[in-house]
Amino acid sequence: MADAAAELRAMRRALALAAGPQFRRGPNPRVGAVVLAPDGEIVGEGHHRGAGTPHAEVVALRQAGPAAAGATVVVTLEPCAHTGRTGPCTAALVAAGVARVVYAQHDPNAVAAGGAAALAAAGVDVEGGLLAPEATALNEYWTFAMQRGRPFVTWKSAATLDGRVAAADGTSRWISSAEARAEVHELRALADAVMVGTGTVVADDPHLTVRDDEGGVADVPQPLRVAVGLRRLAPSLRMFDDAAPSLQVLTRDPGAALAELAAHDVHHVLLEGGPRLAAAFVRAALVDGVVWYVAPALLGAGPSALGDAGMTGIGDALRLQVIGVRQVGTDVRLDGRVPRLPTY
Repeated sequence: MADAAAELRAMRRALALAAGPQFRRGPNPRVGAVVLAPDGEIVGEGHHRGAGTPHAEVVALRQAGPAAAGATVVVTLEPCAHTGRTGPCTAALVAAGVARVVYAQHDPNAVAAGGAAALAAAGVDVEGGLLAPEATALNEYWTFAMQRGRPFVTWKSAATLDGRVAAADGTSRWISSAEARAEVHELRALADAVMVGTGTVVADDPHLTVRDDEGGVADVPQPLRVAVGLRRLAPSLRMFDDAAPSLQVLTRDPGAALAELAAHDVHHVLLEGGPRLAAAFVRAALVDGVVWYVAPALLGAGPSALGDAGMTGIGDALRLQVIGVRQVGTDVRLDGRVPRLPTY
């Protein structure tokens, strides 16, 4: 069999394959796989391209062909043991006659887990945990959703230095710089859903799409546009056009809203709502990460970025772990995580 050094190199290659740009965002995780001959030579490799396409192990086995017999398969995620849109990878590995499987991350999905045990029962040598932190970070939001049963929520806000999101007369364009506003579209492109409250929809009529440099709808997979609240919304509003999928969740309960999105295979929500919606999620302990743009400006009055979130004393403050600070245009971007979560 291939030695430990060859397996480590192969796992790094599998991670690189999984992180490639060909993956289509959706309910499935990113996965890469490499087939190693006993002398350590790579004889097959592959990655998963998205829901409904062959899994990484199957792609790599097809490339390896007969050379897969007696080989070691190195894969970034524990091979699945269930039949979904495609068959179980464990069955394909056993049928190919592989001698050993080395994987990084244990599968947190209760439906698909159990692959390591199934392979071992079939006589395949199995080892897990090689570069597991790197593999887990690659599928951070998917892993969170599988473990917690709900999407990861990133709250994005832009405010002045004194915490105002609008002036006293209600005007708010533009608090943040053009560069910061452009980054918001990058954030949307990384999310499965963009969420606002019905009040924001009525007041601002936002489009909530990922836009390109010219201001048009970008030619990328668009996130689900979500409005939360009981207010009746007119179908003529921009978020209900055909530029991207849309959904109104008829509730004011953040937990219920996330449960409905989980049923739609949403793993990561970008929360872009106003102070009331943000406060509801903070009060319910359902904000997991924060991206905050601070503009070097002072207003002195006007609505604050966060409404009443139930905090009455300094000891009640939600303190974040800062994981990044950098300048964006004239603004400062701060990225934070709720301390109860891993930072990968």
